[in-house]
Amino acid sequence: MLNHVPPPPARTDFGIGVIGAGFIVRDVQLVAYAKAGFNVRAIASANPARAREVAALRGISHAYDTVDDLLNDPSVEVLDIAVPPHVQPEMIRRTLQRPTRIKGILAQKPLALTYAEAAAIVRACEQAGIVLAVNQNMRYDQSVRAAKTLLDRGELGDPVLGAVDMRAIPHWQPWAREYGRLTLAIMSIHHLDTFRYWFGDPEFVYASARPDPRTKFPHRDGIVLYILEYANGMRAAAWDDVWAGPAREGAASDIYIRWRIEGTDGFAQGAIGWPGYPNAVPSTIEYATRREPGRIIRPQWSEVWFPDAFAGTMGDLLDALATGRTPAISGRDNLKTMALVEACYRSLDEHRPVRIDEIQEKSNEARTD
Repeated sequence: MLNHVPPPPARTDFGIGVIGAGFIVRDVQLVAYAKAGFNVRAIASANPARAREVAALRGISHAYDTVDDLLNDPSVEVLDIAVPPHVQPEMIRRTLQRPTRIKGILAQKPLALTYAEAAAIVRACEQAGIVLAVNQNMRYDQSVRAAKTLLDRGELGDPVLGAVDMRAIPHWQPWAREYGRLTLAIMSIHHLDTFRYWFGDPEFVYASARPDPRTKFPHRDGIVLYILEYANGMRAAAWDDVWAGPAREGAASDIYIRWRIEGTDGFAQGAIGWPGYPNAVPSTIEYATRREPGRIIRPQWSEVWFPDAFAGTMGDLLDALATGRTPAISGRDNLKTMALVEACYRSLDEHRPVRIDEIQEKSNEARTD
């Protein structure tokens, strides 16, 4: 067993209130929650008509015209906040500034636009006694979890090299046009967090980038390469190519996300099924280990990243609330992923490898000034 699907939470009856009614909420998160039997009680959005439409489509009993109305609902104990990252910190602060029955919040990634702002939100939730988790859903992709199981069991030995190769063309949300931060903050954050999940925290990161020739709004990090350096000599690297050639301009398309891990006792590699969405394309894995000489093992499953992995992120928060443990994707842990993203941008600015603790130290200095 490769534990490609997490166990269900100890409790699924916590009342969930959803803030946001966009595509990911409507067609991914709520679909996953329904399959998992989670108790979604209410939804609110900046567009009340859209909230009512989504509520009717997904069988949610209450669609509120305002977020305050949702927060006043006594049945809502857990918030699923699905709003753009420039809005999310203020939405969380707004929740904390009023008396509510909220026990936990699942926020989206990136938690904020900068490490410092994310750190402030994490501290505020801790001071308020609210459990904060971040929806780093690629950790719950089935092939990513299976690879983690192989690493934890020692099937691959000591990791030597990890790699992700993404050739995919995202649909950039309108809010992304205002940030000046694109691929690293919105796409690469998945891969940076996955490297942390697999291998732990690196010492240094070096990033290089160029604009994507297709994306016309201002940005500097379209096509990105980054290398993570670990103290034990391990290296991880990724190409995040959101151009992927002129596939939208008439050439044949070759779209994919592939990954590979090499260790002293074996290797594993796979493909992420997400580029095939809305078709249900399961991610894949194949691996070889010295424990089973001469074999390449290819397990299969029917679950897919979109939507099934999203039951894992909310389920982790619900289980943490039920059992009193810290979520695996806690806000505090996610600060290390945010630090990696910030370090990549500093590396672009300064054309050098950046120590991850530079970002954390700078935030601590700003806090004490």
